[in-house]
Amino acid sequence: MGFCKDFLWGAATSAYQIEGACREEGKADSIWDVFCRVPGKIDGRQTGNVACDHYHRFREDVALMKKLGIRAYRFSISWPRILPEGTGFVNEAGLRFYEKLVDELLKNGIRPFATLFHWDFPAALQRQGGWLNPDSPLWFEEYARVVAKRFRGKIRDYFTMNEPQCFIGLGYGRGEHAPGLALPRNNLAIAVHHVLLAHGRAVRALRQFGGDGLQIGMAQCGKIWMPAEETPRDIEAARAATFSVPESVHDALFSVPLWSDPVMKGTYPPEYLRRFEGCLPKITEEDMRLIHQPVDFYAQNLYHALPVEACGSGWKTRPFPDGCVRTSIGWPVTPDAPYWAARFLYEAYGKPIVFSENGMSAHDTVSPDGKVHDPDRIDYLRRYLLSLRRAARGGVPLTAYFLWSLMDNFEWTYAYRERFGLIYVDYATQKRIPKDSAYWYRSVILNNGENL
Repeated sequence: MGFCKDFLWGAATSAYQIEGACREEGKADSIWDVFCRVPGKIDGRQTGNVACDHYHRFREDVALMKKLGIRAYRFSISWPRILPEGTGFVNEAGLRFYEKLVDELLKNGIRPFATLFHWDFPAALQRQGGWLNPDSPLWFEEYARVVAKRFRGKIRDYFTMNEPQCFIGLGYGRGEHAPGLALPRNNLAIAVHHVLLAHGRAVRALRQFGGDGLQIGMAQCGKIWMPAEETPRDIEAARAATFSVPESVHDALFSVPLWSDPVMKGTYPPEYLRRFEGCLPKITEEDMRLIHQPVDFYAQNLYHALPVEACGSGWKTRPFPDGCVRTSIGWPVTPDAPYWAARFLYEAYGKPIVFSENGMSAHDTVSPDGKVHDPDRIDYLRRYLLSLRRAARGGVPLTAYFLWSLMDNFEWTYAYRERFGLIYVDYATQKRIPKDSAYWYRSVILNNGENL
């Protein structure tokens, strides 16, 4: 036994990273449009104004997906393209673009998975306080309702949000991402609560207006620890570390249980309530019921995990060895990570597991033969997918895998320096070149992972 026969092999992107058309047909600024204009924030002072020009080339991109055998496509919808002011006026041209994209996907037998929010918060709403505003959950609910009504019967798979750990932790905590804030503990706790309430309201709106049979979840990226050695003590240490809430507010924001326990269990982790006592907003039982809307799967974005070993009655992180293998972005390569993530998350929350992002940045270039040879990426993917297959064979219900990314794109503060794509993008000409890894991935899909 390996991957289930109806396992979904997919690829992922996000709106700001690929669409371009930053001011076309009624779209307004997002916080990333604004952030990219601030000197020193983005590598090379680049922007997503054009990016991969997917807004104009989506049919070509869908044709490439079909050629590569992609069965599911995870994309995000740009909130300020649909609601330029964040609420109120609905931009018909923006909705029409996504409708054309979804129709093209369905025509080519590709299942659309839509992410409502992948970081491009409307700038108009940020000026009203963003996620600190107590009305922000209502804003997001209105947006979700507009999308659900328009795509009823066409989209049945949704992620409400992508990586709240990052857009709050890096955007509101460390100031490294848009909107570039560095807030104190009490304000961060308010933002966390509002985001979770927004997720709950969006789930409720999607189910009310989006039709029957929807599958809904949230794509998370909480830190995963894995045992340094596969001994009972190190395995238990890794489990304990994965579900702990650190004392540091910045580390706590990246913990698994802070975001997952309220969504999956309807409670904040006791460790969080204890550590942040005095900094928390008022949290009511009604709030927790709203946050704890039924979801259908647990989605995890995963690139690496941290090795941990038992130490006395506790645990400690084992440093990566000198010279450990890293990707071009500097992230360590830890092929055992998918197995332990799937195992721990399924044990804790009991829902089918979706890997909503996984992939590798590499120093890709067009060779003299006109092709892009990326053997390191193929090796990385093979190792990670073998680990995932181990989890499936161990009884974890895995339903989908989305490779990040379908194509090279605007990689946030790294701009165009990092290339994660299966498809090489020449940004000067917008020419697309499928890499060797794209054809390798096609063979994996055709064989449902049995040829790994």
